[in-house]
Amino acid sequence: MQTGLRIEIASGDITKLAVDAIVNAANSTLLGGGGVDGAIHRAAGPGLLAECALLGGCPTGEAKITKGHRLPAKHVIHTVGPVWRDGRHCEDELLANCYKNSLALAEKYGLKTIAFPAISTGVYRFPVDRATAIAVHEARAFLAAHALPEKIIFVCFGSEVLAAYQRELAAQ
Repeated sequence: MQTGLRIEIASGDITKLAVDAIVNAANSTLLGGGGVDGAIHRAAGPGLLAECALLGGCPTGEAKITKGHRLPAKHVIHTVGPVWRDGRHCEDELLANCYKNSLALAEKYGLKTIAFPAISTGVYRFPVDRATAIAVHEARAFLAAHALPEKIIFVCFGSEVLAAYQRELAAQ
């Protein structure tokens, strides 16, 4: 399988994408927050919060799935990225697990298209270039071994994140 054709970069608002699943860079409560998490909860409406309240939270690096509610996406995969401390507290491994576990859920539910934000690069302060390298590596490794999802879209909010994904995809 050629993974290059199965990975795309987009710029803009992840809540507007009509895909099988968007990934929410959630906090461990899954009850909404700031950044992309807050934007997804606002766009999805109160049904998402009610469904998330039944999930009992989510540990860092793990992922859980809900319906998309009022979003164009059919599902939301919630994953909790690590807060950057100094790179010596399993941050890389935990971030890699966010991608692995989200992609495993997409495969389990038969989802063909999934869109990711740049997990942990906002208020969690994970260095953008480092996070991008992990995201692209995990996406390529998963696609090389699995038929689903058929397409992964990295949705970039801001020019710094977009440039980092462009560099990373061109380099590998």
